[in-house]
Amino acid sequence: MELKKGAEARSGVNEEKWVYDSSVDHKGRLPLRASTGAWKASLFIIAIEFSERLSYFGIATSLIIYLSKVMHQDLKTAAKSVNYWAGVTTLMPLFGGFLADAFLGRFTTVFVSSVIYLLGLILLTMSTFVPSLKACNAAACPEPRKVHEVVFFLAIYLISIGTGGHKPSLESFGADQFDENHEDERKKKMSYFNWWNFGLCSGLLLGVTVVVYIQDHVGWGAADIILTAVMALSLVIFIVGRPFYRYQVPTGKLYEVPKSRTDKGRLLCHTESLRFLDKAAIVKDREVGAEQQNPWRLATVTKVEEMKLLLNLIPIWLATLPFGISIAQTTTFFIKQGTMLNRNIGNGFQIPPASVYAVAAIAMIVTVTIYEKILIPVVRRATGNERGIKILQRIGIGMLFSVATMVVSALVERKRLSVVAKDPVKGSLSMSVFWLAPQFIIIGVGDAFTLVGLQEYFYDQVPDSMRSPRHCLLP
Repeated sequence: MELKKGAEARSGVNEEKWVYDSSVDHKGRLPLRASTGAWKASLFIIAIEFSERLSYFGIATSLIIYLSKVMHQDLKTAAKSVNYWAGVTTLMPLFGGFLADAFLGRFTTVFVSSVIYLLGLILLTMSTFVPSLKACNAAACPEPRKVHEVVFFLAIYLISIGTGGHKPSLESFGADQFDENHEDERKKKMSYFNWWNFGLCSGLLLGVTVVVYIQDHVGWGAADIILTAVMALSLVIFIVGRPFYRYQVPTGKLYEVPKSRTDKGRLLCHTESLRFLDKAAIVKDREVGAEQQNPWRLATVTKVEEMKLLLNLIPIWLATLPFGISIAQTTTFFIKQGTMLNRNIGNGFQIPPASVYAVAAIAMIVTVTIYEKILIPVVRRATGNERGIKILQRIGIGMLFSVATMVVSALVERKRLSVVAKDPVKGSLSMSVFWLAPQFIIIGVGDAFTLVGLQEYFYDQVPDSMRSPRHCLLP
């Protein structure tokens, strides 16, 4: 049966019925196009991304506040603890991506990571409610119990490990649900990256508003229960979608072999760039027949072409690296600006400093929606390009917005300093925090172009066998 389907693939028959992109269904068979993949599968994956980003930003945004207020660390120690955790969380995707593409596969990596993530959230909740694990039982707590510190840090580092599996694998697994050799699914995959970021920003938005508000006004434990329940529910949703997914079989190595040997993945063709690397692909003094030597050499050529491809991506990465660094640094600076402005609205309600970032998330959600529903159809008809605009053009437009962010933020800070100079006693508290809204809006609009464009670009350009570790290239 499988041989017959393979013959149909080579002859171009029944391509509308079966999916011939090296993927398999949940039983290891050739996927049926009508019942697997595309939106029916990717929506399950976007749901768990929403949950993960909700949990991550709900914890990361207020981590330094928890360390200083509940665990009574001084500001320097708390900042150091946050930096260590952020550093580990940033590095873990390197290992997660390698395991996903080489050994476990993306579905298994996401599932195991979700379980680890959930265990971390459960421990975090227990450290708030279980009497023996609480920071202390007394109303006044000058120093937390040692057991609370151990359980708390174990919990957040389990969350780091979970993030390390989610970040490189989940988005790639969603993109794997679309066959790029099928015209209709290829267009849907272009939309997928937009809606993926829509779900991501929705989780971020609720994390820095609703979750932060509950932490401030209800309690840390209530917020932890909500995050744990949402993650457990999303894990169930992810498992329910298992029959609808298309799976890329891990190769056990990060290079590709010819289709004549495996019928798996795309074979990279020889290119003229960086030709000095071609010497690594020359077979010498191998006493093998022509039929045996040719596939071995082709596999080696493919490996060399992967090296060339990644080297050619370095200029793009270097060009966007300042964008990533500037956004990370300026976002922290903008939130710090927010603490020095008037955050009171209505009847004594005060906006948490971290919640100011919600403006950027809202701007990105709105921009992605307008881009997908209005801009792409119009530009697609005008240019004839199925993407509307080229990926690199999209990235470049976003980088122009990042420059505009710097200009606007400089003007706002100049205004704030002038207000402080006129009234040193009251300082910048006479300025509303909404003075920061324009720069956060521009950040959100820029991210909708640059970050989404980078995700699509690296997925499109890297070899099939390295589509999870590509996240390590993102600034």
